[in-house]
Amino acid sequence: MYMEVEFWGQTFKVNMIIGLIGSFLLAIVASMMGFGGGPFMMPLMSVVLGLPMYLVVGSSLLAIFFNTAMSSMRHYQFGNFDLTFFLMMFPAAILGGFIAPQIAKRISPLTVKRVAVVGLLLLALNLFGVY
Repeated sequence: MYMEVEFWGQTFKVNMIIGLIGSFLLAIVASMMGFGGGPFMMPLMSVVLGLPMYLVVGSSLLAIFFNTAMSSMRHYQFGNFDLTFFLMMFPAAILGGFIAPQIAKRISPLTVKRVAVVGLLLLALNLFGVY
């Protein structure tokens, strides 16, 4: 089942079944590990679903917002939530959300993908305990 997405005068076809299953599985893993899922949602949308990076970044952030909000509420219920840390990080995240699209708009999609790959590699190395 394909859905057509129109954005800035361009139309993209997206396989909804793959998108739904992939997003569901990523949400489960991200919730279990305690991160937002963005590092994995972006490759799903850009590589697997074939969407351009300028559409992926905003869509990924919106999708991750809901997953992160739900995960945060559940972790708070389990006593795994540090309010002080949250209050320090939240303003920085909001500021980054305003600045990052301006930067992404000025650089090539290939550069954005390369930065994402470096970030994913660093995250993987950290999760595997390399550093």
